[in-house]
Amino acid sequence: MSTVDITILPSSSSIPTARSLPITLSLPPASSIRVLKLALASHFPRLIPVRQRLTLDGEKKPLEDEDTLDSVGLGKGGKVRVKDLGPQIGWRTVFVIEYLGPLLIHPVFYHFQSIIYRYASPFEHSDLQRTVYILTMLHFLKRELETLFLHSFSRSTMPFAYVYRNSAHYWLLSGLLIALVLYSPSYGQDALLERSDPALSPTWIWSWVGLWIFAQLSNFHTHYTVAHLRPPGSKKHYIPRGYGFALVSFPNYFFEILAWGAVLGLTRSWAVVVFLLVGGGTMTVWATQKHRAYKREFGDKYPKGRKIIFPFIY
Repeated sequence: MSTVDITILPSSSSIPTARSLPITLSLPPASSIRVLKLALASHFPRLIPVRQRLTLDGEKKPLEDEDTLDSVGLGKGGKVRVKDLGPQIGWRTVFVIEYLGPLLIHPVFYHFQSIIYRYASPFEHSDLQRTVYILTMLHFLKRELETLFLHSFSRSTMPFAYVYRNSAHYWLLSGLLIALVLYSPSYGQDALLERSDPALSPTWIWSWVGLWIFAQLSNFHTHYTVAHLRPPGSKKHYIPRGYGFALVSFPNYFFEILAWGAVLGLTRSWAVVVFLLVGGGTMTVWATQKHRAYKREFGDKYPKGRKIIFPFIY
């Protein structure tokens, strides 16, 4: 079988995990980029495939694992640059870590109130606090189960350093901030009685809980639709359709915002406002970028009246 010579060059002056670069590898022209990465890793064991970012010499776009040498213009040999992406971690693992934060933090603040709020007189939890605790735990338990058993990820790993950045939103805002504020004496039973808070009414609580349940079930439905959009193993892109998608491109984000909007309506807490503004703003940016990508890819085939994230508005 004929082979071609591929010269691997460092993307920078030196790569600590592959100091003896450049190196020339001989492979059949039908070999995939994945095979090229494995061949490179056999010479530099610390530079495992998930750490490698390969580009054609002089180009910026990374080569995909499923591409072949022939398909990217290396059928007669050529030069490829490699960048070490550093330690990697699986996307699924990252999401599990992110959502684990509130599941660990909220029980501490809820069940150890005498230690955390020791400056205050002993107080009785209100129905509002009990409801917030249950809703928060159910929300992030749902997130964990979806991550483990429903979602698929287009890329297998990300740089390990991103774990801290990505987790801060959940651990600090929906975890530490919301728990610290909402389980405090200010939302206890006596405090609500003193200010005749509407959350003393079961009707008030159940109205917002009903909206929350609707939003969560709708969010799951859209996640299920996206998860089953294409056959197993396929990377072909499809236009999502069905419940929620007739109105917006990303109803999963809309229903997520609606669920936390229900928590905000229930509590009227500034802590929830902060979390919702940061999270909602981030999801709006993501939705806008992905919506534009959909329109670039599908052109006139993409539904023209479909908004981005907020029905009839944006």
